[in-house]
Amino acid sequence: MAFITYEESLKRLYASFTRPKYFERIFIDAALGRILCEDIIANHNSPEYPTSAMDGYAIKFDDQRLGRLKILGDLPAGTYHDAMLHGGYCIKTFTGSLMTEGSDTLIPIENVTVEGDEIIINEEVPKGFSVRPVGENYRKGEVLIPKETKIDFAEIGVLASLNIAQVSVFKKPSVALVSTGSEILDVGEKPQNPAQIYSSNQFTLEALAKRAGAATTRMPLIKDDKETLRNILTQAIDDHDIIVTTGGVSVGDYDFVKEVLQDMEAEYITEGVILKPGQHIKIVKVANKYIVALPGFPYSSTVTFILYVIPLIKMMTGQKPKLPYVKAVLKNSYRKRSQKTEFAACRLTYENGTYVADFEGKKSGTSAILTNMLGETGLLEVSRQSGDIEAGSIVDVIHLKAL
Repeated sequence: MAFITYEESLKRLYASFTRPKYFERIFIDAALGRILCEDIIANHNSPEYPTSAMDGYAIKFDDQRLGRLKILGDLPAGTYHDAMLHGGYCIKTFTGSLMTEGSDTLIPIENVTVEGDEIIINEEVPKGFSVRPVGENYRKGEVLIPKETKIDFAEIGVLASLNIAQVSVFKKPSVALVSTGSEILDVGEKPQNPAQIYSSNQFTLEALAKRAGAATTRMPLIKDDKETLRNILTQAIDDHDIIVTTGGVSVGDYDFVKEVLQDMEAEYITEGVILKPGQHIKIVKVANKYIVALPGFPYSSTVTFILYVIPLIKMMTGQKPKLPYVKAVLKNSYRKRSQKTEFAACRLTYENGTYVADFEGKKSGTSAILTNMLGETGLLEVSRQSGDIEAGSIVDVIHLKAL
């Protein structure tokens, strides 16, 4: 299979997705960050009855002309009585209390003077003042939270107000992370020679996967050994929806991922993309599972994970796969480095109502510079057909904080 364009690779990835969307019911206190797979519909009006929005006295609007009203009693929040308010009377009412039948206006405590069992009206208010009407918050039958919404604090509060204890959400896809290479060490290991380096990929990609809504497993680090790699992948594919490998996808003598994937008789989605970084990326499908083989350099693996694995996670959780792009003004010129689609780390800020991209603090070099992802970072996309880009141009940038 020849290398394909970035656009074609995404088209093939999206077209390959046919797996069912699985869901589960969970309690709302565990639902933060999960994706709804049902509409949440109001089962009552809120409020159900006219309700006081502040402390004061429930009155008939027209009675304000009398200047003085007799106090019938008080009505604390959470209490109820079925009395009818007649002309010339008022009832002391508190924030959240039901308005007494017959009243239509609330006059605040600050607007009256109490004399014995009467109030003297010092300052009048408009009709309906500080009265919450029926259905002000929501009305019965209204769709309050549509399916495919990512649940945040407000959604949890609304669910609780509806007396909904459990909701149906898409199951978290399970992602296995497999880092390969005889040179890599796990965090905490002691190096035996200066050629060894600590593996950051599994931790970086695990964080990205979790942020996208997946459950993750970090598999043991694998040395450059084909049989060990084969065994780990075979084991991982039984229990996970997506298996992500880093390293071993190029054309070196010890790059075994390609051989193992071929032996598995997997359906290839792409065997390489006209892309920088990450041209040797490989994506295959085994039944309804995906194996995504990424480069070993930390910046390359991070970028390609964002471009391909996050859309997969999104689709598995009922979301659209599109990444969060913004239009930005390019502050510095950009020199195209290849005839491929390029993704370059840039600083992304929001200034005077406009996104601005520049390269302040970003180092130029190989695809190993993971520190280029620190700070307010976006990924500038430069199309395969594009040449150098002049300062002041409008460019497309993936907003990484919005992933």
